[in-house]
Amino acid sequence: MGGEKLADPNQILNDAESKMKKAIESTKRDFQGVRTGRASTALVEHIKVEYYGSLVPLNQVANVSTPDARTIEIKPWDANALMEIDKALQKSDLGISPNNDGKVVRLNIPPLTEERRKEFVKMVHKFAEGGRVAIRGIRQDANKSLDQLKKDVAEDEFKKLHDRIQKMTDANTLEINRLSEHKEKEILEF
Repeated sequence: MGGEKLADPNQILNDAESKMKKAIESTKRDFQGVRTGRASTALVEHIKVEYYGSLVPLNQVANVSTPDARTIEIKPWDANALMEIDKALQKSDLGISPNNDGKVVRLNIPPLTEERRKEFVKMVHKFAEGGRVAIRGIRQDANKSLDQLKKDVAEDEFKKLHDRIQKMTDANTLEINRLSEHKEKEILEF
């Protein structure tokens, strides 16, 4: 071990907690991209628009709002960007045709069919499982790091550290389950 400094158990726990929070944030972002039948600016946040030779996020070239539960309204700050916004929306994976009146682009969100709702619920379940797998992987890495400290830490302290990682894992997994249930209700309620 050529003089390597062993990791601090508290640092291992803090790193694991930080990574688990990032996994939850990533899962939340995945959920935001799933249509619910209700208009949400999150549906178009990932769309990039060609603007003076560069691909930029839609919200950097236009004001994106939801004037009602079924409409996303996109008002470009520069009228020259309108056609590029329209093109980007048509090429996107939204499956919704934009309505361009020459000043504003509107997306009318159609009500979801029962079949589409079930597809979206499956997608949410897939994203949630991905989040849970990421959290379990973080737990596994943290436990391996702690195992390297076993000979330098008292046995009861060693067990407490593993228990804390497990409690952290359980709490973050519960949070993903809660977010998943909430998103599922959103999809099914309309």
